[in-house]
Amino acid sequence: MYRPALLSRPALTLTVTALLSACGAPSPAPAPARPDGLAAQALSPTSLGARYTDAAGTATGTTHLTFRVYSSRATRLEVNLYAARSGADEKLRYTLTKNASTNVWSVTVPVSSLTGAGIGTVYYGYRAWGPNWPYNASWSKGSSVGFVSDVDASGNRFNPNKLLLDPYALEVSHDPQGPASGVYSNAVYATGAANRALDSGRAAPKGIVLSSTTAAVGTRPTRSLKDDVVYEVHLRGLTKGDASVSCAGTYAGAAARAASLKALGVTAVEFLPVQETDNDANDVTDAASGRSATGTTGDNYWGYMTTNYFAPDRRYACDQTAGGPTKEFRAMVKAFHDQGIKVFIDVVYNHTAEGGTWGPNDTATILSWRGLDNAAYYTLTGDGQNYWDNTGIGANFNTFGAAAQNLIVDSLKYWRDELGVDGFRFDLASVLGNTCTSGCFNYDKMNAGTALNRITRDLTPRPVGGGSGVDLIAEPWAIGGNSYQVGNFPSGWSEWNGQYRDTLRRDQNKMGVEPVTPGQLASRLSGSSDLYGDDGRRPQHSVNFMVAHDGFTHADLYRCTTKNNTQAWPYGPSDGGEDNNHSWDQGGVAADQRKAARNGMALLLLSAGTPMLTGGDEILRSVNCNNNPYNLDSSANWLPVTASADGATFRTFTQNLLAFRAAHPALRPANFYAATDTNGNAMEQLRWFRPDGAVADSAYFNDANNHALAYRLDGTEFADPAGAIYVAYNGWSGNVNFTLPWPGAGRSWYRVTDTCSWAEGAGQVDLNAATGVGGENATYGLCGRGMLVLVAR
Repeated sequence: MYRPALLSRPALTLTVTALLSACGAPSPAPAPARPDGLAAQALSPTSLGARYTDAAGTATGTTHLTFRVYSSRATRLEVNLYAARSGADEKLRYTLTKNASTNVWSVTVPVSSLTGAGIGTVYYGYRAWGPNWPYNASWSKGSSVGFVSDVDASGNRFNPNKLLLDPYALEVSHDPQGPASGVYSNAVYATGAANRALDSGRAAPKGIVLSSTTAAVGTRPTRSLKDDVVYEVHLRGLTKGDASVSCAGTYAGAAARAASLKALGVTAVEFLPVQETDNDANDVTDAASGRSATGTTGDNYWGYMTTNYFAPDRRYACDQTAGGPTKEFRAMVKAFHDQGIKVFIDVVYNHTAEGGTWGPNDTATILSWRGLDNAAYYTLTGDGQNYWDNTGIGANFNTFGAAAQNLIVDSLKYWRDELGVDGFRFDLASVLGNTCTSGCFNYDKMNAGTALNRITRDLTPRPVGGGSGVDLIAEPWAIGGNSYQVGNFPSGWSEWNGQYRDTLRRDQNKMGVEPVTPGQLASRLSGSSDLYGDDGRRPQHSVNFMVAHDGFTHADLYRCTTKNNTQAWPYGPSDGGEDNNHSWDQGGVAADQRKAARNGMALLLLSAGTPMLTGGDEILRSVNCNNNPYNLDSSANWLPVTASADGATFRTFTQNLLAFRAAHPALRPANFYAATDTNGNAMEQLRWFRPDGAVADSAYFNDANNHALAYRLDGTEFADPAGAIYVAYNGWSGNVNFTLPWPGAGRSWYRVTDTCSWAEGAGQVDLNAATGVGGENATYGLCGRGMLVLVAR
C-alpha cells in the first residue's frame, strides 16, 4: 500500500478524517447451455449480481435475466439497461422489489425484451433513493427533485443522479475516468451543491452480464508455503516493456513469462491488484483532459483503488470483448499452474476507490457502495457525517458489518473457485480485524466476528504440510490506532514480516547508527519464533522480504541513501514515500553496492520462513532512487527487457541460491529449529557461533557491538543431502576470521559461496561445492560486509 501523502490526486482528492456479521452467498454452480452456445454464468438463485435464470428467477436458465442487489436503507431501486458501455442513455429501466427479511432487491426480466430493445451485450447499473433523497415521481435525470440533503444523520448518501456499479458485477465496462468514459474529473460522480444534480449515467462504469467460459485453470499446486518462493510483481509491468511479447502488459503477456519464472526458481507469482481499478487514463494523450503521455498527476499504476471486487481489470486484457478479461485471466492462471507455479493476487478490502469526503460542501464521490448503502459498506464516524480512516484514503471499508463482510468472502471465493487463484495477499489487513462498525477502530484477532476469522472459517487456509486450501498473507499494519499487528494475526494467516525487513536492513546499512544485536538478527534468520511461535504458527507464516513494491528496489536499497521522488519522467515525479528507508549507498562504491545486494539476497534465501522477491530484484532493477513509484506507468517502472551485465550476473547468483534453497530442506523447516540434538548424532539442529568458534551465549547475543555471527544446521535431521550447512555473516567493515565448527564425523566443509568481491562472476554460487576449506577448527577469512555458505560432506 502506498503512503497517505499520495492524496494529491486531483481526480479524486481526499481528506484524511481520522488517523488514529453474517451470511455468505453460495459459490458458483455449473450452468446449462444458452442458445448462443455459451454456458450461463450462474451462481445460486439466492446470490447477488446479474444472472441468467428461469422466468421465476429461482433457477438457472436462458429465458430471463435476474438482477439482485443488497441495500438495507434504500427506499427505491431501479436497474438501467444499456446497449453501449458509455456515451448513450439507457434503453430500459426496471424497478426492483425488496425482500424485507434479506434486504435484497430483485427483478426478473425476459431476455426477449432486451433483444427487442436492441441490447446485445447487457450493460447495467442501479439508481437508488433513500431517506436523504426520497423518491418523487417528478424526478428526472439531472434534477434535484426530492433532494433533502447530501448526507443525513444516519449517514445515508443516496443520489439517483449517480448510476451505481453493481458490487457483484463479474466484469466492468470501463473506468470512471478515461477515454471510454469521456471524463477526466470526478465531478460527474460527486455530490455537494455544484455536482449533486449532474447525471453520471452516460459516463459511469457499468456491470456486464456474462456468459461464462469453460476454460480450465489447470492443476493447482498444493505445496506447503514453506517450500514456496514468492515473486511479487505488477502484472502490466511484467511484460509491458517487451515488444517481442504478444499482447505485452496483459494477462496473456504474463502467461508467456511462466516458464522463465520457473527457471529462475519462483514457485508463486503474486500480482499487485488485478481487481478492477481506475487506471485506463494512465499516461494517455488527450488534449481535452490536459493530460499528456508523460504526465503522472492522477495516475494509478499500482492499482490500490478498487472499483469492483469481482471483475478482473479490463485494462490488463488483450481480449477486450465482454467476457474476454475473465477468460484470459483463467488462461493465464493455467499457464502458471502448468509450470507448477501458484498464482496469488493482492487484494484491497480496507478501502475503495470512492475514498472519503473532500472539498467544500461535504463533497463525496459516488460510484457504487456509497450510493447503495453507505453505512453498511463503510465505517462511519459516530455522527454518521464522515468516515473512520485507518488507510490514508479516507474511508475504512466496514469489514465488521454483514454486507461488506459477505462481499469480501463471496469475492474471494469467486477468485478461488472460478478464476483459479491459489492465495491472497491482503493490503493493510489490520482493517479486516476491526471490531467496530461506526465511531471507532479496534483490532482484535480473538473476536470471531471479524473478517479475518470469517475468511479463515470460510476459505480454509492451506495446511502447514501442504494440500488443498488457500494461502492467506496479511500486510499486518494500517495507520493509527492499534493497527500495527506484526506477529498478531490469527492461526492460519501468514504475514509480511516487517520486523524481518527492518532488522536486516538496519544491520546491513545502519551499523553505528541504529543498533542491532546478534540476538535480534538470529531471531529473524531462524523464522521469528518470538513473533509466530506463541500462537501455534510456524516459520512459513513469516513472509520474509528485504523490499516490496512500496519502497526501494533491491538494488536501490544499497545504492540510494535517500529517496529522490521529484525526478522528471519516466522516473517521476511521485509524491509521498517513506523517509526512513534504512538504506545506504555503500559510500558510492559500485563493487560494495553489488556485494551488499548479494548479502541481502543471500540472507533472505537462507532464512527460515517464506522468502518474497519483488519483480526485477534478480537483475538489480533500479527506479533511480524513487521509493514510491505508484503513479509511474512508464518504461522506468516496467521490468527491463534486457538486464545489464551486472544484472545478468546477479540473476545467475539469485537463480543458483534459489536452487540451493530448493535442494536443502534444512533451510525450509516445517517447525522452529531446536537448539538440541534430536536424532542422537551429537549435533544440534541449530547452533549459533561466535567468529572464534565458541558457542554464542546470551552476553554475545545481547551486545550490539558484535557484528559477526555464524550458525550451523544439522542436515541429517531434515533428510538434507548435506550433512550440515554453515553460514557466516560478517556485518563489520573489516575482515574477520571465522573458526569453523565440527562438520560431523568423517566430514569436511566445502564452499558454496563467498559474497566478497574477489569472487564476483557468474560462477560465484557453486552448487557442486567443489572447493574444500577444511574441517573443525579450520579458519576462513571473510571480508568486511561479506557472507559465507558451506556444506559438510
